[in-house]
Amino acid sequence: MSPVGKPVAPFESVLVANRGEIAVRVIRTARALGLRTIAVYSEADRHALHARLADEAHFIGPAPARDSYLDLMRLIEVARRTRAAALHPGYGFLSERAELAEACAAASIVFIGPPPAAIRAMGDKAAARARMEGAGVPVVPGYHGERQEPKFLRQKAYELGYPVAIKAAAGGGGKGLRKIDKAIEFDAALAAASREAEAAFGDKRVLIEKWIESPRHIEVQLFADRHGNVVHLFERDCSAQRRHQKVIEEAPAPGIDEVALAAMTRAAVEAARAVGYEGAGTVEFLAAGDGAITPDRIWFLEMNTRLQVEHAVTEAVTGIDLVEWQFRVAAGEKLPRAQDEIALSGHAVEARLYAEDPEKSFLPSSGRLWALRFPAGEGIRVDSGVEEGAEVTPHYDPMLAKVIAHAPTRAQALDRLAHALGETVIAGPRNNLAFLRALLDSQEMREGKVDTGLIERNLASLAAPRQPDYAAAARAVESLIAREQARLSRRAARRSDERRSPWEAADAFALAGEREVELSLRIDGERAKARVRYGAGGLSATIEGEAAADCLLVETGDALIAVRDGRQTVVRLADGEAAGLKSGDASGVVAAPMHGRVLAIEVAKGERVNKGQRVAIIEAMKMEHALTAPTAGIVAEIAVAAGEQVAEGVKLMMIAADEGGKG
Repeated sequence: MSPVGKPVAPFESVLVANRGEIAVRVIRTARALGLRTIAVYSEADRHALHARLADEAHFIGPAPARDSYLDLMRLIEVARRTRAAALHPGYGFLSERAELAEACAAASIVFIGPPPAAIRAMGDKAAARARMEGAGVPVVPGYHGERQEPKFLRQKAYELGYPVAIKAAAGGGGKGLRKIDKAIEFDAALAAASREAEAAFGDKRVLIEKWIESPRHIEVQLFADRHGNVVHLFERDCSAQRRHQKVIEEAPAPGIDEVALAAMTRAAVEAARAVGYEGAGTVEFLAAGDGAITPDRIWFLEMNTRLQVEHAVTEAVTGIDLVEWQFRVAAGEKLPRAQDEIALSGHAVEARLYAEDPEKSFLPSSGRLWALRFPAGEGIRVDSGVEEGAEVTPHYDPMLAKVIAHAPTRAQALDRLAHALGETVIAGPRNNLAFLRALLDSQEMREGKVDTGLIERNLASLAAPRQPDYAAAARAVESLIAREQARLSRRAARRSDERRSPWEAADAFALAGEREVELSLRIDGERAKARVRYGAGGLSATIEGEAAADCLLVETGDALIAVRDGRQTVVRLADGEAAGLKSGDASGVVAAPMHGRVLAIEVAKGERVNKGQRVAIIEAMKMEHALTAPTAGIVAEIAVAAGEQVAEGVKLMMIAADEGGKG
């Protein structure tokens, strides 16, 4: 969507205090409005797309967010030094911190967002709950106060009754959120949630709420100006979630009662008006997921004083550039449209592409994007902060892109999005592309029967581990042989006394007139055998009886990645390759399942452990991941210490099998 209109007065430049997709998104609208754009980047983002797209970019510190993007005073110093007239916080990081808005005001920098008082009022969970109760909207029971002593919070959870949720007080996106089913789980979950909240938002405070099982998640998009005008831009359904993070969002929400929608939008508008809100904001609700949404089956959840990740679906169905509106409101202008001038057009659906492995419990993945190709066409939009050749690091949120489809009807929008994902190519880090396609094609999604438990209920079909794509791997083998055959044939003839590689052995068979050879490979790190047949028509390969199938082949230097149906298969020579380590394998090795930082080692050398016992915690992409013992036994070796950065596959510890442990 391209903004239209005059350049925004009274400022002519903006510092975008964020990274990745949202920084690119803001920079593009800002430049279209004639603003000078200023980016910031950490050491890990030195070559990032957002840093190159802006008119100028400035270094702000090491890769960890707490030392760069969460360093409020460093951001203000850059804004002063570059004479930035305004600052846009994006979402995540410091976007909902009143302190950033206050620091901007003190430095005479326009903050693209609500005033500090409104951030505190809407961000204050207790005050927001009271405001909604006053408007007659039921709220989720819970504790939202300032007391944070573990003993006190444990008592509040007991009073609510399990299951309960611990949530980060300063942010969302699933960071710092834990479901607790039993009292014995509370202390460990509280400690983990507090650490995760502090890492993501710089604030370790939490709140406790009653857990509502598998509800729908509906939110209302708000906009307000300093002249007292407040409008809503209808609702979005964000119920398709995993680990409390949104995966697919759509607008409008299917199957919602008109009376319930009117109650939600009215309450949201009145709450914003009551606190003198300005700019973009979102009010989120939970609704019963087992039937039609009616006024007596909705509960207020929280308010977000920022732009949401999923704002693109609202832009698609309203034709409004929300970032442009943010700039104009911050410049003191009135809202460009009144409520009766905002209309819905069609249906929009958004899918979030992540660098993660659905077949391994959605563990985040990192590495080079050897290939990255996005779809285009009518009704398709892609928002991304990465490009082909970029490195996906373990330091930040693993979202690669958002793919948005807009069409006249919901069914057509789902079809258009599914087709667009089918044309998307990702080679490098493991990703959720195939998972998203399966989710979009599921019967419940197609019928609009979506609640927050949909993905969890269907994990067996959506993300269950599948056997390697042997047909794609066979095609890679054929390509590898064709690429190497001539060179290795010459080498074999000249240097017959040297040890030959498996490929030279294959050539020797061919030169001797024989018709078939068996080669050792690694497919996705696992040992495999390929049977290669030479004939008058060329060569062909089969693996586990499967013949080669058409796919996209991407070279990585030491391997080929075969991409087919949203899945990627990595094929390497077995000769000279290390066996590799897998977290939780039968050998007793506990290895890092992804690049990250060792947050804690929870056992000692010589300690007896049970199979499945938690032994270490790794932090990657602002989330914590517990590692467990693959077998009962004695901790024979601990190879790392807390605080160390480790690469995927690195051995963390070794557990020697012991009959005294419990399997």
